[in-house]
Amino acid sequence: MQKKQHYGFSNDELLTIPTVYATGLFNNKTVLISGAGSGIGKANAVLFARLGANIVLCGRTIEKLKATEALISQFSGKHLSVAMTIRDPQQVSDLMDKVWATYGQLDVLINNGGGQYPQQAIDFSVKGWNAVIDTNLNGSWYMMQQAAKRWIEHKQEGNIVNIVANFMKGMPGIAHTCAARAAVTYLSKTLSVEWAPHNIRVNCVSPGCVETEGFEVYPDEGRESFSRSNPMLRVGDAHDIAEGCVYVAAPSGKFITGEMLNIDGGQQQWGEAWPAGKPDYFKIKGE
Repeated sequence: MQKKQHYGFSNDELLTIPTVYATGLFNNKTVLISGAGSGIGKANAVLFARLGANIVLCGRTIEKLKATEALISQFSGKHLSVAMTIRDPQQVSDLMDKVWATYGQLDVLINNGGGQYPQQAIDFSVKGWNAVIDTNLNGSWYMMQQAAKRWIEHKQEGNIVNIVANFMKGMPGIAHTCAARAAVTYLSKTLSVEWAPHNIRVNCVSPGCVETEGFEVYPDEGRESFSRSNPMLRVGDAHDIAEGCVYVAAPSGKFITGEMLNIDGGQQQWGEAWPAGKPDYFKIKGE
């Protein structure tokens, strides 16, 4: 399989792809999106901006954030980019202070920041394992807790959407992120109860095999397996996930908390994906 030069939507496509939501749905609302420089985070930033929201973009690379900010600058809301790492609790706290100082509120936290790489679990280094756990689990927690503290302090409603992955069958080749995302999922269910008295909703959105810029980290065999991972026999896209996040975050989701929305083409029912490639042991004769 010849490697594509580009994965995911172009900027023009993200700006013009049809959406079911009404312009102005998030007017005067502030949405914080981690990992907003590319992929699912970028798609969320564009869609929420199209719907009128003020957007706070955070991530490690300011150039990527500024590129996303420039892309959404045509829309009515205000936009702010903050370079930081969600692995550092102090940087997360400083970020939340900046959000409230700038906008006086936060209406939605899209906890999208994270990352992983394909590798057999037996080969994980301690450093590699800890890096994925620290970002995908600890970083997600720091963002949730620091946002919730300020919602409670300011007596404001809160809304958290965590981007996770529903690996009910596991996902050989990315065991580190399976562990971290499962932890975030059940942490979210727990917090949805603990924080309900404060009018804070906590939900998860679980993408299946979705084609974004991140596709490039997977070997050819891994990418080839993704389109066969579900009964629809295709991959999803970042806009699919962004529309799911809006559904949960908007008034349409006002009676939803502690839930996971799977956007995976039916992968939970049928299909298999092998991000690091399918081991010979599991191949049917002739594959």
